[in-house]
Amino acid sequence: MSGNRRKAFLVSAAIVGGAMLMTACQNGDAATDTGAAQGSSATPVGDAATPAGSSAASTDKSSNATGEGTEDAAGSGADTGNGKREPVGQSCGANDISWNTRSETQAGGYILIIAKAKPGITCYLPAALPTVAFGSDGTQAGPVEQTAGKQIKLSGSTTAYAGVNPKTTKGNGGKELDFIIVGVGDDDPNPVSLPVGTITVEDPIVTNWHTAPADAVPFS
Repeated sequence: MSGNRRKAFLVSAAIVGGAMLMTACQNGDAATDTGAAQGSSATPVGDAATPAGSSAASTDKSSNATGEGTEDAAGSGADTGNGKREPVGQSCGANDISWNTRSETQAGGYILIIAKAKPGITCYLPAALPTVAFGSDGTQAGPVEQTAGKQIKLSGSTTAYAGVNPKTTKGNGGKELDFIIVGVGDDDPNPVSLPVGTITVEDPIVTNWHTAPADAVPFS
């Protein structure tokens, strides 16, 4: 995370202050441009002019209230991490998600982050590492896996999991904390603070998002 992004992330986390932000994302209102020239057919604002002697049919595209996108051109969409591209829909923000954490004993002990879309929301977790930070100094968890994960569509009962190992070093070093700060990527404006009980943090690591909890064990 760059210095500016980290500062922005920590300022947002301070505002959260230990409580989960529970606001649903708002759908934007679509604006409709109208107008017609005397003796010519109406053309939506921003469309290219039709050459003389040719005809063209205009097609209106309405906004999708569920946030699911459509792929309009070759090469558009989000990289899923496996060489394919999928249509870009509404990206998840931390405030679109119902969060939970659970302590697990595998891999020497770790925290399982559990993410589900709030009722009525459909959004996409990007094929990128979750942003997980600790404490006022913003210690950030590094990656467990060497490749990016896959884009995950969250809707209904679909659940995403990420595993965090807060301490990968031996010995008694580290700092004791009782919460983690989680965002959907570096630029998430609304990171959440999640209680995890007392943990010791030193050189933490985190997995990609997965749809099966068994795949989110942070083996170092």
